[in-house]
Amino acid sequence: MKLSFHGSVRGVTGSCHLLKAKDVDGHERQLLFDCGMYQGEQMCGSKNKEEFGFDPMDINHLFITHPHADHTGRTPKLVKEGFRGKIYMTEPCVGLSKLVLEDAHHIMVEDSKKCGSSVLYELVDLMTAFDQVEGVGYHEEIEPFPGIKVMFHDAGHVLGSAFISVKAEGKTIIFSGDIGNDNVPILPDTEQIHSADYVVCESTYGHRVHEGKVERSERLKLAIEETIKNKSVLMIPAFSIERTQELLYEINLLLKNELKTNIQIYLDSPMAIKATELYREYKNYLRFDAPILEEKDRDFFSFPGLHETLDVQSSKQINYSPPPKIIIAGSGMMSGGRIMHHLIRYLGDPKNQLLIIGYQARGTTGRKIYEGAKKVKIFREEVHVNAKITAIGAFSAHGDMDKLTRWISPKDGKTPEKIFLVHGDPESKEVFATHLRHKLRTDVVIPGHHDVFEL
Repeated sequence: MKLSFHGSVRGVTGSCHLLKAKDVDGHERQLLFDCGMYQGEQMCGSKNKEEFGFDPMDINHLFITHPHADHTGRTPKLVKEGFRGKIYMTEPCVGLSKLVLEDAHHIMVEDSKKCGSSVLYELVDLMTAFDQVEGVGYHEEIEPFPGIKVMFHDAGHVLGSAFISVKAEGKTIIFSGDIGNDNVPILPDTEQIHSADYVVCESTYGHRVHEGKVERSERLKLAIEETIKNKSVLMIPAFSIERTQELLYEINLLLKNELKTNIQIYLDSPMAIKATELYREYKNYLRFDAPILEEKDRDFFSFPGLHETLDVQSSKQINYSPPPKIIIAGSGMMSGGRIMHHLIRYLGDPKNQLLIIGYQARGTTGRKIYEGAKKVKIFREEVHVNAKITAIGAFSAHGDMDKLTRWISPKDGKTPEKIFLVHGDPESKEVFATHLRHKLRTDVVIPGHHDVFEL
């Protein structure tokens, strides 16, 4: 077998890994795992326009671990350049991926107007891609070719997320996708690896340990209490898929059980609103720590005081709502979306607060603010950062060093022969690699772009 890396090795985004394996008849088959977009730059930026490093027409099938754009975003480009195989993903992932890619295409068109370059792909390529999609269930064994078997396992990262195991040529290789955090309030726990010879593992938070579940809730509660006391604005940039739903669920429980307040909360993200509908549709895939909320005006993700501002006019009306108020808006990395308008309006006031609950990629406005910038440029306007900046790592949908280490240690007790670390900043991968070499006493590799390995 040959394994090569064509994304998420120069940073956190752009996941794309190619496995070449022989079937029982000795024919070489090419299977691609994820086809993600580079984030932290404009959609029409140079990285996303680079060649894949392989011929899309030679790829037999594509396997998608989960719907986030950094794992799905270049799939229509793959189709545009000649890929005609099947695209496998879990059933919930189908609807969410379509939502993500439609939103990405819209942003890409807007960005292309600003930077004066062509888009990566057309809407027809996106639609063609979904004609090639086949939804599968967890633990459903797929045999795309005789002697090559593929299975999806629950990664506990977002609704429908998976890590993928491949058995071929007498070996087992695991592709992690993104591995979920511990104690996620609405998802089942990440499944454990049973056995593996090779593991391709993400390392987004391989260098640190998150806060615990109790501390996460307490810090969220404190942020809301401060907002009420100061009669101010709490801004929460949130990823539309998973982070928003977890946040709504946590706020719901806080309002029901601890905070007796009528504070107005605005979910100002069309994509998040649509994604939440899909969460409701696939609620049989979810797990709730608290009993189902039975009140007439509540469900898993809605409650008194919550306003969903789907259209632009409703979004603008938020400006006229007096504080205290909470605004949850995309994008999670503050690289676009409606949160940018709220940052312009409220970031300069020291009474207000910006609560960061997700990873901030290099080059994004979110990363600059997180690292302490006193000024940021938004829509060509210089904005002073005077608001209180806080972060809760435990709301991350990514597992930390401890979680990833436990996950990567198979149940059969046999340590993987080789572990490849991807999907992380250089310092994160280096720290995690050193940790794993000491802990597991195995070969840990940090691959480079287009590197090829014989397995």
